[in-house]
Amino acid sequence: MNNWFKRNSVHFIIVAILLVISYAYFFSPIIQGKVLFQSDVSQAQSMQKEINDVRAATGHAPLWTNQMFGGMPAYQIWASFPSNITSHVIDILKAVFPNPVDTVLLYLLGAYLLFSVLRLSPWLAAAGAIAFAFSSYNFIYITAGHSNQAYAIAFFAPILAGIILTLRGKHLLGASITAFSLAMEIRSNHVQMTYYLLLTVAILLGMELYHAIKDKKLQPFLKSIGYLVIGIVLAIAVNASILWTTYEYSQYTIRGKANLTQKGTTGPNHGLDKEYAYTWSQSVGECLTFLIPNAYGGGSSTVAADDSKVVKALTDNGVDPEQARGFASQQLYYGNKPSTFGPWYFGAAVCFLFILGLLIVKNRIKWWLLSAVLLSMFLSFGKNLPFLSDFFFNYVPMYNKFRAVESTLVIAALCFPILALLAINEIITNTDKAFILKRGKIAFYITGGLLLIMIAIPDVILSFKADDHLAFVNNLTQIFKGNTALANSIANDFVDDRISLERADAIRSLIFVLLTAGLLWLLIKQKIKTNMAALALAAIVLFDMWGVDKRYLKDSNFVSKSDLEQQYTPREVDQFIMKDPDPNFRVFDMSYGDPFHDSHSSYFYKTVGGFHSARLRRFDELIQNQFTKSVNQDVLDMLNTKYIITADPKTGNASMQANPTACGNAWFVKSIKYAENADQEMQAISSFSPKDEAIVDKQYKSIIDEKSLGNSPSATIKLVSYKPEHLVYESSSPVSQIAVFSEVYYDKGWKMLIDKVEKPYFRADYLLRAAQIPIGNHTIEFIFHPTSYYAGENISLAGSILLVLALGGAIYTETKKKPAVKPIAKKA
Repeated sequence: MNNWFKRNSVHFIIVAILLVISYAYFFSPIIQGKVLFQSDVSQAQSMQKEINDVRAATGHAPLWTNQMFGGMPAYQIWASFPSNITSHVIDILKAVFPNPVDTVLLYLLGAYLLFSVLRLSPWLAAAGAIAFAFSSYNFIYITAGHSNQAYAIAFFAPILAGIILTLRGKHLLGASITAFSLAMEIRSNHVQMTYYLLLTVAILLGMELYHAIKDKKLQPFLKSIGYLVIGIVLAIAVNASILWTTYEYSQYTIRGKANLTQKGTTGPNHGLDKEYAYTWSQSVGECLTFLIPNAYGGGSSTVAADDSKVVKALTDNGVDPEQARGFASQQLYYGNKPSTFGPWYFGAAVCFLFILGLLIVKNRIKWWLLSAVLLSMFLSFGKNLPFLSDFFFNYVPMYNKFRAVESTLVIAALCFPILALLAINEIITNTDKAFILKRGKIAFYITGGLLLIMIAIPDVILSFKADDHLAFVNNLTQIFKGNTALANSIANDFVDDRISLERADAIRSLIFVLLTAGLLWLLIKQKIKTNMAALALAAIVLFDMWGVDKRYLKDSNFVSKSDLEQQYTPREVDQFIMKDPDPNFRVFDMSYGDPFHDSHSSYFYKTVGGFHSARLRRFDELIQNQFTKSVNQDVLDMLNTKYIITADPKTGNASMQANPTACGNAWFVKSIKYAENADQEMQAISSFSPKDEAIVDKQYKSIIDEKSLGNSPSATIKLVSYKPEHLVYESSSPVSQIAVFSEVYYDKGWKMLIDKVEKPYFRADYLLRAAQIPIGNHTIEFIFHPTSYYAGENISLAGSILLVLALGGAIYTETKKKPAVKPIAKKA
C-alpha cells in the first residue's frame, strides 16, 4: 500500500492543486460567508416549499406536492432516494465543499481522470482538466442555477474514461468506473445531458466496432462490451427508483403524448412542440464565440463599455445615464436566440490546439472527436439547419423530448480540449519535429489569420445586426417620436459598439494564441522541458478562461445569507391570504406577469400556476385552451381558487379579491355529462357549472352505477385532514352520489379508500378526480403510494450494494498490482 501511494504521489499533488484552484476562484465570497444567488435555484425554493416544510416537520419528504399547477408528483422537483448510494455521495460532497466549489472540483477531477486514462503525463492531464472545466458554459450553468445539468456534465469525462479502460482490456476497473460514473450521471437527473453523451458514446463504439471487425479482434471487443453492459445495467439498477418514476411521469407531461386531437389546440401528438424545442438554436456564425467570446455581443450580463457610442448618443438626447447604459447593455447580443446568458467560449489556446490536433494527431480517436464535434455543432443550429434537426426531431428516439438544442454544444466543449491536449502529447512523442513544425505553422496561420481578419475587417464576416434589425429601428423611431434619423444613428451606434466588443476580444484571443504558439515552438525545439511546458500551458489556459468566466460567474453573484432569505418577503396581500386556516386551497396570482411561468407565489401558498418545464400535459392543455385568450372563471372555481391577485397596470401594486364561487375541496354534483374524447371534454369545460355537473370521459362509464345514483341537497362532503400524500374526507348522504375533488387526477400512484377498502375513482372535468360515494356516512382517503418509487428503491438498494462491491474489488485489485519493470507506452 505504501508503494502504491508513493507511485501515485504526483496525482495526489495535482488533485491538491486542483482543489486549491476550485477554492481560489470563489475565494472572496467564501471568506465573507456569502452564498451564490442562482435564479433557477431561487425558483426551486418556491417549487420545493411544501416538500421542505413537510420534511422539516415529519422527517419524510412527500412524493406529491400541491404547491404548483394544481398538484404534481415531486420526482422532478425534489425527492429523497435514500436507497441510492449516489444520493449519499452527493450529500457528502455538498456537506464537505461549499456550493459551487463542489461542482468545479468535479469538473476538474473527472477530466483529470480522463486525460490520465488517455496516457497523458500528469501535468499535461492537469492542463487538460483546466481546459475542460473552465469552458464558459460550465460556469454559466452554475450561475443560472442549473445545478443538476452542471453535475451531469461533470461526469461526462469519467464515464468516457471508464469506457476507454474497458475497451483496452482493463475490464473490472473500467466497468466499475463506468458503472459508478454513469450512476452519478443518472442521479444528477438531467436526462437531456445524459442523452447527448450517449450519442457521443454511440459514435465511439461504432468506430471501435468497425476497427474490431477490420482488425479481426471482434471477440475481445465483444468481451469488453459485455463488461460495459454489466456496468450500465448496474448503474441503471442503482437509479431504478429515479428512472422508473421519471419514465412513468414523463408519459403524462408536456413531453408525452397529447390528449387533444383538434388541429391548433395544443402541441404535437408526442414530444415537445418543434418551435418550442428550437427556440434556443445556435446561429451558424455564433460558433466564432468558441474563439472570440464577444463575437456576438456577449450575453445578458455583458455591460456596455465606458466609451459606448450608444450610451453617449442616448445621454446627449436627455436619457438618464443609468438607463442609457442599461438599454445599451440589453441590446448588445444580436444572435437569433431570444436571449443568452453568455457565449460558448472554449478558449483561444484550446481552439488553436484543436486545429493543430486535426493536422497532427494520428490516433483514430481524432475521427471520433471530430465526428462528435460536428454532430453537436450541426444539431445546435436547430432551426438554422432544419434538414438535419428535423430528421433527428422526427425519427431519432427521444430527441424530441428536449428543448434548447444549443445544449448539444456540451459535447463540443468536451471534445475540443481532448483533441487539443492530444495535439500537445503528439508534439512531445513524435520524433518528426519538422513535420510537427510545418503543421504547427498551418494551424497558426489558420487561427491567427482568422483573428487578424476579425480585428481588421470583422464586418466582412459578420453583419453585427440582429435578424430583426429593421423592426428594432422602427421601435427606436417610435421611442424618439418619429425621429427616423436619430433612430438609424443609434442603431448604427449599436453596430459600432458590437464591433468594438468583438475587436477587443479578438485582440485578446490573438495574444493567447501567440503565447501558445511560442510555447509550442520552445517545445518543438526542445528548449523547454515537458513538465514545464505543461505547467505553462495550464497557466495560459487558466488565465484565459478565468478572465472570461468571471464575466458570468463573478463575486457580485454572491449575496449574504440574510439577503437570500429576504428575497421572499410576503406582501400585504400574501400576509392576508396566509392567515386563512383552510389547509388546502389555491391562489391565482397574475401580479408577477405570466402566472404559468413564475413560481414566486408558490413560496407562500398553493397556486394554480407556477414554473416547471415538466408540468403535466393535461394541465398545459388546460392553460392553452382556458387561460390564453381569457381566464375561464369556471375552471378557476373547479380548482378551488379562493383568491385572485392582480396588479395595477400603472403602479404595479398588487391587490387581492376573494373568489366566492370557488367550489371547495370536494362537492357532490347533480348530474354527469359524458364526453366522447378529450376534445369534447375541453370544449365542455369552456362553459359549464362545475358545482352542479361533472364532465366525464365515456371510458369511465363502466365504473359508474348510474341506476343507483341520486341527488340530495342535504348531502355533505368535506376535507378533514390534509397531507400532500394523504387526504381524508368525510361524507354523509342519503343517496349514492358523484363527488368531485379539486385534486389533479394522476392514477400512477394515487389510490382511493372508502372506509379502508380500496375503491375505483375516475377523471372528471378534464383534470380532476371524481368517485361514486355510497349511501351513508363514510371516510374517504386518497393515498399516494407509487409502486415505481417504492419497488424502485428496493432495486436501487440491491444495485448500490453490488456497485460498492464492484468498486471495492477493482480498487483492491489495482492497489495490489506490482508495477512493471519497464512500462511500455502504447497508443490510446
